[in-house]
Amino acid sequence: MLANLLEYDFLRHTFYTGLLIGIIAPLLGTFIVVRRLSLIADALSHVTLAGIAFGLFVDKKFAIGIAPLYSGMGFSVLGSIFIEKLRAVYTAYQELAIPIILSGGVGLSVIFIALANGFNTDLFNYLFGSVSAVSTKDFYAILGISVFIVVVIRLFYKELVTLSFDEEHAVVSGIHAKRIHFLFIVLTALVIAASIRIVGVLLVSALMTLPVAAAMRLAKGFKQMMLFSILFGEAAVIIGMITGYYFSIPPGGTIVLASIVILLLAIGKKRFSYHTGGVTHEAE
Repeated sequence: MLANLLEYDFLRHTFYTGLLIGIIAPLLGTFIVVRRLSLIADALSHVTLAGIAFGLFVDKKFAIGIAPLYSGMGFSVLGSIFIEKLRAVYTAYQELAIPIILSGGVGLSVIFIALANGFNTDLFNYLFGSVSAVSTKDFYAILGISVFIVVVIRLFYKELVTLSFDEEHAVVSGIHAKRIHFLFIVLTALVIAASIRIVGVLLVSALMTLPVAAAMRLAKGFKQMMLFSILFGEAAVIIGMITGYYFSIPPGGTIVLASIVILLLAIGKKRFSYHTGGVTHEAE
């Protein structure tokens, strides 16, 4: 793959895109896990699938060149807005917004896939990722999204952290909680839309949560957890893409399995350190 990487543009775009996804997915996933909103990634990924299926349907039936990446992104952002609206409606049961939007995304996906005459190679690639599906336009679009996400998190880092750990304190401190949360959920939608080319719609939530779960076992603070999450995410993406390329299988599955192995190693190291420390303490 490394030799072909220098020869073929599409492989370079795929590799660079994977590196970008390995940064932004765990980066935002850190806030998602801390806020106990892990299922929101699943909900928005299914809405994104509906958008992709809609783009394929429109292109096939009406010959209108809507790129599935952008139609998926549009649906994902709309889904995030609807989640916020539903959270405002069900103030005492805000978690209801997630399964409602998830169900709607699944329903729309089934309808648009059926109208587009079922599954095809393009849809399969969007579901599970592909090492050859990233075009030049896709790469630059994902690069722009990645830069935007990193800049926004840098600018609103303090507000996002405060809101993640203590929403009441954030409100008392004068932080506009609703605006920040709306911004946060839109960023989540953009990350999911950007990740579908490499990881796939059905597996993107794993890349946003598994590296964070591994980092939580080893990190001693929030910033360290964020750093470890990105490192683990990058490792999983690189291992997964190379493995998927050589075995000719979708990289989404190999990336997720690599993430699970990293998580198991982190859990094992933590337990080993705990038992070793216990034995040392008893010996003293």
